[in-house]
Amino acid sequence: MNYLKTLLIGGILGSMTGVYAAPPATALTLPQAIAYALENNPELTIIEARLGQAQDQLQLAMAANYPQVKLGVSYQYSNNPAEAFAMLISQRRLNFAGTDFNHPGGVENFRPQVTATYSLYRGGQDSHLREAAQLGTQAAELEQAAVRNRLVNHISAAYYAHLAAAEAHQVSQRSVTAVQSELEQSQLRYQAGTVLKSDVLSLQVQVAEAKEAEIHAANAIEMALTMLKTLLGISADEPLALKEALAQALPKPPEKFTELLAQAMAQHPELQAAQKRVAIAEQQLAAAKGAYLPRADAYVSYGANSKDVDFSTNRDNVSIGVQVEVDVFNGFATQAKVKKAEHEVTAAQEAARQSRLQVENGLKSAQLNLQEALNRADVATVSVQAAEEALRLVNEQRQAGVVTVTRYIEAEVARDKAHARQISARFDALRADAELKQAIGFWQ
Repeated sequence: MNYLKTLLIGGILGSMTGVYAAPPATALTLPQAIAYALENNPELTIIEARLGQAQDQLQLAMAANYPQVKLGVSYQYSNNPAEAFAMLISQRRLNFAGTDFNHPGGVENFRPQVTATYSLYRGGQDSHLREAAQLGTQAAELEQAAVRNRLVNHISAAYYAHLAAAEAHQVSQRSVTAVQSELEQSQLRYQAGTVLKSDVLSLQVQVAEAKEAEIHAANAIEMALTMLKTLLGISADEPLALKEALAQALPKPPEKFTELLAQAMAQHPELQAAQKRVAIAEQQLAAAKGAYLPRADAYVSYGANSKDVDFSTNRDNVSIGVQVEVDVFNGFATQAKVKKAEHEVTAAQEAARQSRLQVENGLKSAQLNLQEALNRADVATVSVQAAEEALRLVNEQRQAGVVTVTRYIEAEVARDKAHARQISARFDALRADAELKQAIGFWQ
């Protein structure tokens, strides 16, 4: 199975090795960050261990196909006439002459032996449990793909959030610098008596608001970086740098919901894993019902009885047989196991239905979010153009002394806010596109 398809941006990803790499020494692009996470994220290590457990369970279920062979030795001492007499016969040293059958004395018996048993029939329990184990391995592989699918989306979202915060921080820094410069000039004009004090106070408010926006943007950068460190399996105190990519094109508008849903139903690993769990529960139910049927086992035992530990083929013996049994009454244990298995089937079926509803809801939300972000990006582009032109006109009017500095600052702040909305819409569209890909199970 291919665990990972082509990434949104591209790049070849390394396969999981289970070995933790050193913290990245260079700035990471998005494909590099994803590749690093696929090798170091602890959740993937956990799911890899669960896959190993499922494979071990399959091997355990396959053991029922083979005969069970045991090698052992037993020692027995008895002066019970019946047991002593039987041991003497088994050792082939019974002598009727001079033997007191009522008082044979103490007799020792050593028996080394090899015993083999083979299950002929167990009501189909072995085959059903074996099939359940095979399905369990497939379900574990699908769960591993689902974890990868979610992880790539989360890394993409955190990466884009970091880039958006970095750009917003640059805008806020420019805004602080511009407003601070105007404040300083206005203070000089106020001292010269050419500017009202209310204009100076308005600028002081604008400076405070711009600095607050800068603080929020700087904090957003650190928050996104911390989230990325968690996803990459890096401690919070370890360094991490990201390589800012060139301006990325907006994603294409989403397809129709029916088309997206068809893709999700066909390839989403969580849905497929849920169906596997239903099939597992059904196999386990069939195995539980098999306990009502008879069981048949064949066995063979080869060994030798002697009064000491020496083995001799003159005293060897073989026992071969078939044993058939059926539970007539076991305290309603079988009935309870069947009911328990039936409830597990119901739970698995409802869990599969819930997974489908969650996928449908996530898919619809991602489609709507992407379409909304693209519409916002279009509106933001027009808004930026209008704000830039408005600032240019207000600046000309200011140079001519027609408008106050407060009006100029308002136009400048409006321009910065338009840029911020454009940045937010663009990166929201990229995040929504990644979320939509997760919703259809694109990354496996």
